[in-house]
Amino acid sequence: MIVKSELDKLGFHYILVELGVVEIMENISMEQRNQLDDALIQSGLKLLDDKKRMIIERIKNVIVEVVHYSEDQLEINFSDFLSKKLNYNYTYLANLFSESQGTTIEHYLLTHKIERVKELLVYDEISLTEIAYKLHYSSVAHLSNQFKKMTGLTPSYYKHLRLKKRQALDDV
Repeated sequence: MIVKSELDKLGFHYILVELGVVEIMENISMEQRNQLDDALIQSGLKLLDDKKRMIIERIKNVIVEVVHYSEDQLEINFSDFLSKKLNYNYTYLANLFSESQGTTIEHYLLTHKIERVKELLVYDEISLTEIAYKLHYSSVAHLSNQFKKMTGLTPSYYKHLRLKKRQALDDV
C-alpha cells in the first residue's frame, strides 16, 4: 500500500505492485527514480539496483509468503515451486542465495517455519497437531523434531515457558 501510494503521488502508472516487485508502465528518468527512492526511504523501504540483490529479495519474499500468508499446500516441492515462480534454475538461485546470505534457502525456509510455529504456540489458539497441519508437516513428530533441533526445546516446553512469562491480568 505504501509503494502504491508513493507511485500515485509521483504520477506513475503501474501494472504490478506485489511484495518486492513493481512494474511501472512508463520509462522513468533518473531524477524520477531518485524521487521514488527518496519517498520510499522515508517509509523505510528502498529500491534495489543490483539484479542479484533483487533476486535474493524475491527469494526471501516468496518464503515469507509461503510460510506466513499461504494456507495452501504446495503441489510440487519447494525448490521446483521457487524455480517456476522466479523463472530461474534452482541451482542458480541456491548458489546465489548461499553465497550472499551465508545460509541455504532450505535453512532460511526452515528458520521461518520454526518462527511461525513459535508465533502460533504463543497465540495458543490452535493445537500442535493443527499447527503441524497448517504448516504442512508430515506429522507432529516431524514438527517436534525439527523444532527441538532448531531451538533446543520441545514445542510443549517452549509454549510452557512463554505462557509462564505472561501474567494474568489479576496478577498485574
